[in-house]
Amino acid sequence: MKLPKIFKIRQNLPRPKLDNPISKVAEELEKLNLKEKLNNEKVIAITGGSRGIANIDLIYKEIASFIKEKGGKPIIISAMGSHGGGTPEGQREVLAHLGVTEDKIGCPVIASSEVEVLGKTPTHGIPVYCAKEAIAADGIIVVNRVKAHTAFRAPRESGLLKMLGIGLGRAPGADAIHSRGTDEIGDIILELSRVVREKVSVIAGLAIVENGYEETAVIEGLYPEDFEEGEARLLKYAKELMPSVPFDELDLLIVNEMGKNYSGTGMDTNVIGRWRIHGVEEPERPNFKRIAVLDLTDASHGNANGIGLADFTTKRLFEKVNFKSTYLNCLTTGFTLRGMIPIVLNSDKEVIETSLKTLYLEKPEKAKIAWIKNTLFLDKMYCSESLLPFVEANPNLEIVEGLMDFPFDGENNLIRENLGNG
Repeated sequence: MKLPKIFKIRQNLPRPKLDNPISKVAEELEKLNLKEKLNNEKVIAITGGSRGIANIDLIYKEIASFIKEKGGKPIIISAMGSHGGGTPEGQREVLAHLGVTEDKIGCPVIASSEVEVLGKTPTHGIPVYCAKEAIAADGIIVVNRVKAHTAFRAPRESGLLKMLGIGLGRAPGADAIHSRGTDEIGDIILELSRVVREKVSVIAGLAIVENGYEETAVIEGLYPEDFEEGEARLLKYAKELMPSVPFDELDLLIVNEMGKNYSGTGMDTNVIGRWRIHGVEEPERPNFKRIAVLDLTDASHGNANGIGLADFTTKRLFEKVNFKSTYLNCLTTGFTLRGMIPIVLNSDKEVIETSLKTLYLEKPEKAKIAWIKNTLFLDKMYCSESLLPFVEANPNLEIVEGLMDFPFDGENNLIRENLGNG
């Protein structure tokens, strides 16, 4: 098959960022006047999530130092729902991969699956689970990135409230909420978080927003009573900064690698334009006719949740899948389509050619193709020749390398360097 020529572009994304995000951590915590809640060796639990947030190890270290400086005793506790396979060992491994260890942070890092029930949500009657260490602590500081969720739309999606409602609920909490439909999740998270804030000593939150280069744009300290307003406001800003593939329609999107360190669904559904949830209508835009994913990151530890968002994949990726952790993730959410295995082929070239064959294009060399590193880093990508007019018409795009053939190695796999920062 004659494949299109490709060229490399740079996408100029909005880039607000903090010059010194670590000093901003202490500055924001200082504004909250927490001294009386931290002194006299009070045990303060910091929520430890599973996401690859920029500078997260340094942010945790600064929070721990701040608590100790005020006379408290910081601990980091796992708060990642069913991620890490829902086991203490898996959670500890996830945190360690993020650089969150006792040696690096300077305080105990506790990974556990133990929870207690605090009550039920008033509207839906869903049990509210919470980590035992959080209940026993003298105070909790909630830390999370605020961003668009990959399964629902609401005034508040991923952020501090979700960390309280699902993260601290660990695997049982995740199971409980995902037993309901996606149209209810936003309301349920809100109610869950309110019960936790009522029953447990939540003393502060640190909300983080990132730009499209995975750089820290905002760090804001919030009192618990301000979580709801603050998160809704920050979510709007996060969506303004969220990167995207700069084309509404493609014949084929090639994703170098998927992974839990890029998105909870391996590939961000907001970027690829697919939900793959039973009974939920797919977005009209973007419309990518075929999606191929070529590899799974080591940081995913075999969890390939989201593999079912693709149409084609490689044997290389398939052989990395840990089906136990992948299926646990999918069955917990109830989004089983996202765990289904696409067509598996031997090489990247075979994946690309087969994807195009299924479109029955009269001239495959005219196909509209974008080739990205992953769905988090979208500042650089390759585009096929047919997209040249769209690129030239977009002032936010610039061509950095001219037309070339797809760079395959001797085993018909793509040579994948220099596609971006990720």
